[in-house]
Amino acid sequence: MRLSRYFLPTLKEAPSDAQIVSHQLMLRAGLIRQEAAGIYAWLPLGLRVLKKVEQIVREEMNRAGAIEILMPTLQLADLWRESGRYDDYGDEMLRIKDRHERDLLYGPTAEEVVTEIFRAYVKSYKALPLNLYNIQWKFRDERRPRFGVMRGREFLMKDAYSFDLDEASARKAYNRMFVAYLNTFARMGLKAVPMKADPGPIGGDLSHEFIILADTGESQVFCDRNLVEMLAPGGDVDWDDLQGIVDERTSMYAATEEMHDAADFESRTPEADRLTARGIEVGHIFYFGTKYSAPMKAKVAGPDGVDTEIHGGSYGVGVSRLLGAIIEASHDEGGIIWPDAVAPFDVVVINLRAKDDAVSAACEEAVAALEAAGKDVLYDDTDERPGGKFATADLIGVPWQLTIGPKGLADGVVELKRRATGEKVSVPLAEALQRIAG
Repeated sequence: MRLSRYFLPTLKEAPSDAQIVSHQLMLRAGLIRQEAAGIYAWLPLGLRVLKKVEQIVREEMNRAGAIEILMPTLQLADLWRESGRYDDYGDEMLRIKDRHERDLLYGPTAEEVVTEIFRAYVKSYKALPLNLYNIQWKFRDERRPRFGVMRGREFLMKDAYSFDLDEASARKAYNRMFVAYLNTFARMGLKAVPMKADPGPIGGDLSHEFIILADTGESQVFCDRNLVEMLAPGGDVDWDDLQGIVDERTSMYAATEEMHDAADFESRTPEADRLTARGIEVGHIFYFGTKYSAPMKAKVAGPDGVDTEIHGGSYGVGVSRLLGAIIEASHDEGGIIWPDAVAPFDVVVINLRAKDDAVSAACEEAVAALEAAGKDVLYDDTDERPGGKFATADLIGVPWQLTIGPKGLADGVVELKRRATGEKVSVPLAEALQRIAG
């Protein structure tokens, strides 16, 4: 992609109302534009990252056995009346009437819709277990939307819903999502700690938030520091027997501020391992039993032929919120530092003299070779001054910067910079291409 033909509206200064680093950098780097309070347009660079985050989430859901569907953003109020949540949900629900005076709402979550889909088609325990997931835009009418995509009103969310015959089976489904979440966040370069959490309006008696630690986190968290250093289980696990993995992590203390018990923390955690920090929620999972199946009469015939209310769980990942969380955890004074797996481009090729035929030819050669190797390349072929080019490359956080100029070319070298470490080396072009290609 040639930068001269790309839409990348960067800003030198962030708007004054952008209070946290991720919001400032997302606006400055041209990832998003605010259209209304808590509502954003996703610009080309931001959309590329959003799609990569979404794809990682999708792959890990598929690996864990979940099946993707797509549910509507507008939902019938009558379904929420069936579950009893329509009046209970509060002012965050955006309620709408269509031209026929039917009550609708812009979905903040989809337990009711997916339960209605399930009860329409599934009649026997033989179809269980079942986990259906959805990556869709949601809306919650926050009273004070702030912090950019971290607390917006419209947001992209992955929400999965499990259906099982009994509590024991449902807890196995919960464990699959627990492990899938650990793998998902690790692939994005994040260390996410599962913490005991308040189920809130979703309901149920078992719930964990997945928290990444960041100095600018929205809430205080308490945990055993050994949890932060544990590696993700990976995909090569026995998906039918995950209790040991879950027990290992939940045996150590970890809780959000709302669920924190100081005495329990001190009794279970050696003083040297007690960690108090700020955290950002990036995922939340719930087991809620028959909370929705009972009022909505979602039953299946069990092995004995008797109709049984199914046990459910729901599992959310804030896909759009993750971009802000990643930036909060990975940035410096120059701008964003994207982990390789979610970066909008793998490498930016910087032409220091676009009007020099030899330099341009070398840049074109580099771009062609990198694209042939399967890399996403942004080619800065603009007439911007070198200082501006370097500043833009740092700001947008592309993992590799390959700089080609007349002086280096005359000496037979190019400059290669690794954004995450700041390390720069001058090497022949062929060697630079080999390093980037891995």
